[in-house]
Amino acid sequence: MTTPSGTTHAETTHAETAPWTLADLLDIFDVQPDGTDRFTGRTGIVGADERQVVEGTQVLGQAIVAVAKRFPGKSVRAVSAVFSRAVLVGPPVELSIDVIAEGRTTATAVVSASQNGRRAITVTVFTDVPSDDVIRHQLPRPAVTAPADAHDAGMPMVGRQVRLVDVVDVNSPDEVGPPELHAWLHYDPVPERDDLAKALVAYFTGHLGISTTMRAHEGIGTSQAHLTVSTAPMTIGVSFHEPFSWTDWLLYTHDSTQVGAGMSYVRGTVHTEDGELIASFTQDAMIRPLRTTDTSIDAAARL
Repeated sequence: MTTPSGTTHAETTHAETAPWTLADLLDIFDVQPDGTDRFTGRTGIVGADERQVVEGTQVLGQAIVAVAKRFPGKSVRAVSAVFSRAVLVGPPVELSIDVIAEGRTTATAVVSASQNGRRAITVTVFTDVPSDDVIRHQLPRPAVTAPADAHDAGMPMVGRQVRLVDVVDVNSPDEVGPPELHAWLHYDPVPERDDLAKALVAYFTGHLGISTTMRAHEGIGTSQAHLTVSTAPMTIGVSFHEPFSWTDWLLYTHDSTQVGAGMSYVRGTVHTEDGELIASFTQDAMIRPLRTTDTSIDAAARL
């Protein structure tokens, strides 16, 4: 997951020229009701790399917004997604909400995201009404290079900046170092709505996990993804910590603790520039040799 992708039929003719913008992304997150406990969302515009597979975390963001609309007055506190099948550019995403429990202070739901009638992604969402502190502590923000001294990540999106600490080309097999990555992100504007802000933070949790894992191994990088190796995030979990807000840069810290048997595991945190921990996340991702059966599929459509 390195660049956003997707487009509706109406937007297809503009796919090659239309820039990907933060406004587009927030609009895509803002799914609309389509019956009882049902929402629909667009898939967006094609990414710069012409990938035909929609970011799984884009659908995760849509699920966050859908559940927030289903439980007004409650705050989305934790999500756990499994990406079972690719969502492709074009037809809308259909979100069906199964309410497991709904009480005065908490509510839980499972969201099934489908396309063309086939389920592709499931997301379990926990919501609550935040309370006063009994106790409080947090993991401090890592003492890393400031955004101004970090390297442009080359992930273009109008309204977003991404800068990497101590890494010049995150996709290169020659970028070798410890299995960790620090990325500074800046959004303009920052969403005022809590659900859109959480969708936006969750969106980037899938982008650098595989690169983090590969960084520790010479001769392999995400530039080879979908060409000589099969890579894809398979699960992502995000916990949102209250109070949830920021005004300037966000620091995403990624730490790959294990890779083997075709899967990698990454854990991470999201801090504000001032040092507040606003979210924590985990990712299980597939890193496997490209099967001969996959080579018959166009590279832009491979998982």
